[in-house]
Amino acid sequence: MSAISSIDELLIPARANATARQTAVAEPLSDHCLLEAARTGDEAAFAELVRRYRNQITNYVYRLTNDYESAVDLAQETFMRVFRAADRYQATYAFSTYIYRIATNLAISELRQRKRRRLVSLTGFFQAKDQAGEPCELDPADKRPLQDATLVNDERRAAVARAIATLPDKYRAPLVLRDIEERSYEEIGRILEMSEGTVKSRISRARTFLRDKLQDYL
Repeated sequence: MSAISSIDELLIPARANATARQTAVAEPLSDHCLLEAARTGDEAAFAELVRRYRNQITNYVYRLTNDYESAVDLAQETFMRVFRAADRYQATYAFSTYIYRIATNLAISELRQRKRRRLVSLTGFFQAKDQAGEPCELDPADKRPLQDATLVNDERRAAVARAIATLPDKYRAPLVLRDIEERSYEEIGRILEMSEGTVKSRISRARTFLRDKLQDYL
């Protein structure tokens, strides 16, 4: 397979070939067949995989990171890794399981790096305040009710996103996969490489955390 630097390089030139293939084939090819074709250098086949999963993966990563720009970048990196590792792909499980596992690992890695950056930033902030002899004050959250229904709904959605973003990594991914992506416990277990029992336990804990954090919106 030839080297590429961006999945967009695949999407643009491959559109005409992909359209011709879809016209000639009555039934759409399976994900496994498309990746098998991509192994032989069929860029149009891989472009079809990108089209099938790009929005799903971007939205999923966004739910985990609560940062759309990072989600777009991580989604692209996910597809790049799939492309580079196509020769090593094993069709043991569904392709969706495989790509979601890669996306999950990238998102969790980003969250851990973000925590480390935040810790360094906060440490420097408080040290500077201490040296200056200035008190560190944090503004309390504004809990006044919003009267407009649209604003209330927008705030509720934002609050849910913020609450999900505060969940520990080990609870966040199972919850998003189950309650937002609507994946089965079995598939979540395969994506996260853990038992169904562990998956159910972590989802239950995550829901409890969310209920506690969202009391004002329930």
